[in-house]
Amino acid sequence: MQARKTCRPRPIHAQAGVVLIEALVAMLIFVIGVLGIVGLQASMTHAQTSAKFRGDASYLATQLVGTMWGDIPNLGNYGTGQCDAYARCSDWKLKVAEVLPGGSIDVVVATGLVTVTITWTVPNEGQHSYATSTAIRT
Repeated sequence: MQARKTCRPRPIHAQAGVVLIEALVAMLIFVIGVLGIVGLQASMTHAQTSAKFRGDASYLATQLVGTMWGDIPNLGNYGTGQCDAYARCSDWKLKVAEVLPGGSIDVVVATGLVTVTITWTVPNEGQHSYATSTAIRT
C-alpha cells in the first residue's frame, strides 16, 4: 500500500502581518481619497469666489448705466475725471471699492456711447476686469 500524502496547514507564523499590511493599504487608499476631496473643495471655493466677483462687477456696471439713464442731463458728470465731484457717481465709485477687492473704475462718456470698465485685484490671482458699453441717447 501506498502512503497517502495529507495536506497539512501552514504554520501560523508564516502568515503573520498580512492583516496589518492589508489595513495599512486600506488606510493609504482612504487618505488619498480624503486628500482628493479636500483639493476638490478648495478648487470649488476658488471658482465660486471668482464667479461672485464677476457677478458683482456686472451688477455694479449695470447699476451705473441705469443711474445714467435716469440722469441724462448730467451724463457728462459720470466720466472718470468728473466722477469724484458728482455725488451720484462718487457714491457708486465708493460702492465699487467696498464690494470688490482693489476695485477701481474707468467710465468713458462719448457722444451717445458710454463704456464702463471695472477692475479688481484678487490676491495670488492678478488683475481682472469687466467692461460694458451701451448707447444712451440724449
